[in-house]
Amino acid sequence: MTQGQITPTELCQKRLSLIKKTKFLNAYITVSEEEAFKQAEESERRSKNEQSLGDLDGIPIAVKDNFSTSGIETACVSNMLKGYIPPSNATVVQKLLDQGALLMGKTNLDEFAMGSRSTDGVYSKQYREKRKQNPHSKNEDLDWLMTGGSLGGTAVAMSAFTCYVALGSATGGSTRNPAAHCTLVGFKPSYGLVSHHGLIPLVNLMDVPGILTRCVDDAAVELSVLAGHDTNDCTTVQDPINPFIWFGRCYTVFLVQIEGAKVIEVSIPHTSYSIVCYHVLCMSEVALNIARLDGLQYGHRCDIDVSTQSMYASTRQEVFNDVVRGRILSGNFFLLKENWENYFIKAQKVQRLIANDFANAFNFGVDVLLTPTILSEAVPYLEFIKGDDRTRSSYNDIFTQAVNMAGLPAVSIPAARPNQGLPVGLQLTGHAFCDQQLLTVAKWFEKQVQFPVIQL
Repeated sequence: MTQGQITPTELCQKRLSLIKKTKFLNAYITVSEEEAFKQAEESERRSKNEQSLGDLDGIPIAVKDNFSTSGIETACVSNMLKGYIPPSNATVVQKLLDQGALLMGKTNLDEFAMGSRSTDGVYSKQYREKRKQNPHSKNEDLDWLMTGGSLGGTAVAMSAFTCYVALGSATGGSTRNPAAHCTLVGFKPSYGLVSHHGLIPLVNLMDVPGILTRCVDDAAVELSVLAGHDTNDCTTVQDPINPFIWFGRCYTVFLVQIEGAKVIEVSIPHTSYSIVCYHVLCMSEVALNIARLDGLQYGHRCDIDVSTQSMYASTRQEVFNDVVRGRILSGNFFLLKENWENYFIKAQKVQRLIANDFANAFNFGVDVLLTPTILSEAVPYLEFIKGDDRTRSSYNDIFTQAVNMAGLPAVSIPAARPNQGLPVGLQLTGHAFCDQQLLTVAKWFEKQVQFPVIQL
């Protein structure tokens, strides 16, 4: 676009056409065609007048359906919020639009981002129903690979080249997990560096807006737009953030240091407890956050009016899937007066031990930790549903969930294609608020591996 080889409107048209051609991938649940064209026309006018708003001016983006978008339905792929139109944009969405980005649409996920396979939302129901009808069928319609989750729809949208930058939430691995499966760069910033105002919450103490791109440079550009204090989010850093002008441009000094890096093994001994600890904290906060969705204050309400209690129960039975209802039930159990000390408080103590493990490793002289992102390549849907999917999906997040509980920055980058030729990723974890250093190391690694981009 800078060289005049393509205009923002032409690029927008090509991406929208590709979205229609790849509809079978089930990546988008809402396509904002009219809004995208308006934004593209405005971007083109600015381009002709040489008044670009920034590096993202005219660039197509996709946003996960749990971020508020003004004038566009935001339902977290749940019937509970079906038809809900937010009055304003999430802070991060507004920052991208202020840079001139083109919003292609909202992408698929697990209902309320509760899951790690992106098959538990209302827009994926058709695939689950086919399997129930033909439990022993080997129909090709059921023989597909899962993208991971809960950011699966966004990852597919990126891999299909329907957008160039994507925004999602990262609570326990929702960005890095799909990135590893789909040959993408998935970046989770330090907790507090990026505002989560306007992100419909899952776990307030761990929710962070996540970044999906095809290369580290793009992730750095997006982070430079999103980072900084937000008056609407008291968890964001108070100190002013210096512009990340080095991103994508001035890696030389640190890259020379990386060439002589020393590799040592360290122990994060409490990682094995991270899955259980995460689930107790997650389900407890889910019970609190979803409490407002009772059919009275927000969302869908059933027709049963025998009593308030029956209305509550019937409303939630009608719209929430088994995963959401199960987490609400478990969370309320953990928060009971007689269970509070034994579950929630203990989980908080374990969370502190996990955070201390990372701190001890970094105090030992480590700059960046290297681990797998996930434990296996993408799993076929038919194979996945044969086993205990809850245990299996959670175990795959063992390296990502611990990082979220410590509030550290982490990035997944494509690394290899073992066995079946399916991609897997490696995760790099850095010191809190050392996102610059972390992305520099990721950039160096990316240059060494030169991993090929998926061609649809």
